[in-house]
Amino acid sequence: MKKEERYARQLLLPEIGAAGQERLSRAHALLVGVGGLGCPIAQYLVGAGIGRLTLVDDDVVSVSNLHRQILYDESQVGEPKALMAQRRLSLLNSEVKVEAHVCRLTPENAESLAAGCDVLIDGCDNFATRFLLDDVSERMGIPYFYGAVRGFEGQAAVFGLGETPLRYRDLHPDREATLKMPHPGKQVVGMAPAVVGSVLATQVVQYVCGRNPSLAGRLWTINLLTMESAAFEW
Repeated sequence: MKKEERYARQLLLPEIGAAGQERLSRAHALLVGVGGLGCPIAQYLVGAGIGRLTLVDDDVVSVSNLHRQILYDESQVGEPKALMAQRRLSLLNSEVKVEAHVCRLTPENAESLAAGCDVLIDGCDNFATRFLLDDVSERMGIPYFYGAVRGFEGQAAVFGLGETPLRYRDLHPDREATLKMPHPGKQVVGMAPAVVGSVLATQVVQYVCGRNPSLAGRLWTINLLTMESAAFEW
């Protein structure tokens, strides 16, 4: 399939065009977590033609995932998410190199997994991994695309860009206190990660195509019950 045909609709956009598409084809993204957030992020980035996508997730597919984790189906329950996502994404776009690592992101493997990447993307659901991504982002000079969801609400931001880049630690300054906080819970409507994941994928495409992401240094929030949305600078 010719690239002009596959990407015809986004090639029409002046914000992407042929030059942006070429930049996308050379980009390498690390996505940590292929769950509710990671599934739409991965699906849209692969659909858009990102050159290489590295997936990191140590979990397996469960029935309770299926209402929101759109890359999986009932036949895959009990199978590793990273491998199942890799299989599905490779069928979506054979031009994209999709790599799967069935493991957690740890201080021991984080930098080797991030080596050569243009962006770090947060598809996880815990504070410890986010602080680790923030550390790797700062040490390696790679922007960190952050997202989180709970219930009908979600938020997103881009850290590590600009002359005085903001960090995840600006959102949660006290690491130890944050890590001791109780888990916010697993309640979530399936559409919340779909919305936030799509926003994060859009931010990645903006950055890779040479634009300053609109959420660089800003925190965006959405409540799907009230449809109230805001972006805060700090």
